[in-house]
Amino acid sequence: MNGTRPSPEALLKAARAEARGKLKILLGAAPGVGKTFEMLREGADLLRGGADVVIGVVETHGRAETGALVAPFEVLPRRTVRHGVHALVEFDLDGMLARRPQVALIDEFAHSNAPGCRHAKRWQDVEELRDAGIDVITTLNIQHVESLNDVVAGFTHVRVRETVPDACLEDAEIEVVDLPPDELIARLKAGKVYVPHEASRALQHFFSRANLSALRELALRRAAQAVDRQMLDQLQASGAAGQFAAGERIVVAIGERAGGEQLVRSAKRLADSCNAPWSVVTVETPQSATLDAAARQRIAAALELGTVLGAAIATIPAVDVATGLADYARELRATTLVLGRSHRPRGFGARRGVVLERLARDLAEVTLHLVPLDPARHERIRTLRQPLPWTGFGAGMLATALTTLACVLLQRWIGSKPVDLLYIVPVVAVATRYGLRSALLTSVMAALAYNFFFLPPLYQFTISDPQNLVTFLVLTATGILVANLAGRLRRGERTGARVAIENAAIAGFGQQLASVSDAAGTAGIVAAAVHELLGARTMVLMREDGVLRAVAGEPAIEELGAIDDAAAGWVFERGEVSGRGSGTLNASDWQFHPLASALGVHAVLALSKADASVPLAPAQRTLFTTLKGQAALAFERIRLEREMRDLAVLRQRDELRAALLSSIGHDLRTPLAAVVAASGELAAISPDSPALQTLLVEARRLRRFFDDLIEMTRIEAGALEVRSEPVDLTDAVTTAAHDLRAELGARRLVLEVPPALPLVLADPRLLHHILINLVGNAAKFSPPRSAITLRGERLSEGVRLLVLDEGPGLPPGEAAQLFERFTRASGSDRTGGSGLGLAIVKGFASAMGLAVEAANRTGGGAQFAITWPADLIRKGSA
Repeated sequence: MNGTRPSPEALLKAARAEARGKLKILLGAAPGVGKTFEMLREGADLLRGGADVVIGVVETHGRAETGALVAPFEVLPRRTVRHGVHALVEFDLDGMLARRPQVALIDEFAHSNAPGCRHAKRWQDVEELRDAGIDVITTLNIQHVESLNDVVAGFTHVRVRETVPDACLEDAEIEVVDLPPDELIARLKAGKVYVPHEASRALQHFFSRANLSALRELALRRAAQAVDRQMLDQLQASGAAGQFAAGERIVVAIGERAGGEQLVRSAKRLADSCNAPWSVVTVETPQSATLDAAARQRIAAALELGTVLGAAIATIPAVDVATGLADYARELRATTLVLGRSHRPRGFGARRGVVLERLARDLAEVTLHLVPLDPARHERIRTLRQPLPWTGFGAGMLATALTTLACVLLQRWIGSKPVDLLYIVPVVAVATRYGLRSALLTSVMAALAYNFFFLPPLYQFTISDPQNLVTFLVLTATGILVANLAGRLRRGERTGARVAIENAAIAGFGQQLASVSDAAGTAGIVAAAVHELLGARTMVLMREDGVLRAVAGEPAIEELGAIDDAAAGWVFERGEVSGRGSGTLNASDWQFHPLASALGVHAVLALSKADASVPLAPAQRTLFTTLKGQAALAFERIRLEREMRDLAVLRQRDELRAALLSSIGHDLRTPLAAVVAASGELAAISPDSPALQTLLVEARRLRRFFDDLIEMTRIEAGALEVRSEPVDLTDAVTTAAHDLRAELGARRLVLEVPPALPLVLADPRLLHHILINLVGNAAKFSPPRSAITLRGERLSEGVRLLVLDEGPGLPPGEAAQLFERFTRASGSDRTGGSGLGLAIVKGFASAMGLAVEAANRTGGGAQFAITWPADLIRKGSA
């Protein structure tokens, strides 16, 4: 851990990388930044340098300047893959392996291959090329990185289905091809990225300035993380010393004093502000064995909080705190070490001052971040009273007596001068076997025996010769010093051996957890490991069908009583320890612990001892905290995997539904238009026929329903075109009212839109559709002969248009959900409706940059509000 010996693991990793082809990824924030151009430019440089470079796949997207760069290269023909009636062209992996160039240029790393190819994804083709020793240069957009897929979808509202595992980026050289958002938007408008029709749509959605800035930041951060990780691997392989602070790495040290949780929270805030990895570490010294239960509980609580907040936790053995922290910080290449500082002068006294001085001297390149601890938290640290080692005392007396006898018998041949050295032997032997206190007593007894039997006057505890007095004092001091050193060595050896055994057990536990992918199997591994390592009866409880049930137990699942069930339920609901030895439901025979992570409580871990004692000894708390943290993360992983599988099913269902709706909408649109036209002609011929009038109204309503289906699929596909222009709201509401006369029936439509309202920017067609849907929705929920009001208002921050009805209003808590697809308010089945109208309103409004909200009116009824912000208002009035 001194930073001078190369890491064997890093050397093996480097050796494996050398045996494969190298991978260079040109990473971009979005299409159009110039990744393919840069790939071809780098390939041309290699070609001019004499390298054998072959193009496997390049997508020019019709750009002339990119196509011109392809000319100097050998381009590998693509293979044709039959898929149904279609013939698809894909990268020829076998052809590239047979050609075996030095460097292969392969565009679009995240591409999905056609069915029938050897691999489903192009990145798998690249991995096979690398296994064959071929270097690859490829391109990738940041939204295709698997771990960032959800993050990108969160602000772009576009989820890509083609992703690349993060592991592919671990040993790759990553170069960011960067372009400022304004320049990329200018390229887009100039038609250098997409054709003009597609470019206009892209500018209104994915290629907004805010989206491009966020994607650019993600690309730069991801590249920086990769560079930092590769630098650490290189440093570990070379054994070079130093911190190499290219990226922040934070370590927080906790001890037995109160305030550890405060330290962990401060370090979490610091790590979040720096976007840095962080670790929580506690140092096990020989003195740690004497800590009382309260001190060990504080350490365990701080480690547990670190696990919940996402830190890596570690327990390291060392002869003292300063040495352990310094070694760990060097090994981790930490840039910041977070420590607690007491306000009390005595709390920050000589001993702690020495620790800080040593850390400041030994870690000159590390920032020491001191966190002031709450004075109210300070309390006296108590240590366990150790029983007197009578066996060690007896052994020391016996060893001293035997040494004295041996010296008396040997004095005839060796004389009296080397006798004082022989008395060191029992001191070292007793210190090694029985510890410091027994060795100290032995050293005193050895000095007295030497004085009594070998220093004149003999057989008296007096010393007449000053020279002999010096010899006696030196022997006494030497014995005490040797006893102290041997005792510390023994304690350190015991601590190191215990920590090594615990770390090996934790590593094995982690490997077992990684080998299972179901909750029941994980619960069985957790129960077995905790039972074996802690010697307690163990059960794991999980919620099934709303009831907590034991799903695994070691040595067996046992029946829980009413108090036990209540204690387990308390833990699952509140995430706090309960049961035996806790402050809640202490009458339970079991002690219950939450297996919790940032996502909440996943399961409950129950511990019990056969003798009804407290299940966890103070010395076991740190180990238990580590086991509990790993178990919680395993359950979290399984939960996330299950949610991802459910999400994939939902995504496939949505895609199927969208395809079905699009097909139905387009196939029925033409015949439905003919039905509406014929109904109109018949109704005009016989205006007094109620049946024909009903036919016309219902045919128009059915056409509007299919129009909704088509518009919804366009919104979801991102194919909605917005052509904004100045619009007079008075004309817009008048036109909508005219088209809804038949739908309104006996209901009155009240128009309260002042002519003095300023013009607003909107797409007239989309705005008309919004008003038709909102007024039609109000008519469905309003009683006959009631009023529906369209009201325009000038606000300080814009213009608002309200649609007000006198119906029953909105059910409590359902206002936000009304704008979701296929959602209808409670009780709306009696009025019909597809559940798409308000979703289309929301989609159209968002596309135009408008806000739409729903709420209940004071006095009854519902209101829907469309708001134009100030930047969409034209100065002046209509």
